[in-house]
Amino acid sequence: MKKSKNYVKRVVMTLLLIGALASTFTSISNVSAAEVTEWLQSKTKSLYDFQSTFGEQSYKKVSLQKKGLNYIAANTLYISSQSVNRPRSLEEAIDFSEYPTETVIATGYTAGVESTGKTPDHPMYGITYSGVKVKRDLYSTIAADLSVYPIGTILYIPDYGYGVVADKGSAITGNKIDLYYNTVEDVYEQWGKRTLPVYVVKRGNGKLTEEELHRLNETESLQVFRQQYSTS
Repeated sequence: MKKSKNYVKRVVMTLLLIGALASTFTSISNVSAAEVTEWLQSKTKSLYDFQSTFGEQSYKKVSLQKKGLNYIAANTLYISSQSVNRPRSLEEAIDFSEYPTETVIATGYTAGVESTGKTPDHPMYGITYSGVKVKRDLYSTIAADLSVYPIGTILYIPDYGYGVVADKGSAITGNKIDLYYNTVEDVYEQWGKRTLPVYVVKRGNGKLTEEELHRLNETESLQVFRQQYSTS
């Protein structure tokens, strides 16, 4: 019991001493204890805010860096397959100036009776002189004077694409060529009749097989352009 009274007495004396010191500080500095407390709290809050802001900025920086890496990775993939500045046509992608040019009169033809005299029930309907089927594709079948352009000759015809000589025609002589289209409407709407220079990419050896034509049309580096020509 006596010990408890002594403890209480010490606590009271300590509080009185603190009060006396605070009163003395206030009278000397003209700063109240409340103002001191507020000042300490503001400094503590300022330090806390600084630490919090630093942490937030660091987090944002790291997040942006991560987003940046993800963007670069995604963008690299995009550029590799569909570059922002990628060529939009074969003319832009390939320098055809290295090939010799020859001026021709180019018309269009179909596999139908209007061009070949054959109807769909004919056993040779759609079959060219070379033996391959007519095709409008990245490399299309065309007809030519075989004494000028042998079977297998590859021409590049601006606005049409690659043409592989696979056929001949009684009216196709000299500097004339016939470009294959699927329908008569396509011939009139997309081509008609033109006189223009063509590029001689390769001279044929008189032969052309379905396997060779298929291989040409599956040229990997040109597949991005294939949809511009293929109707299959």
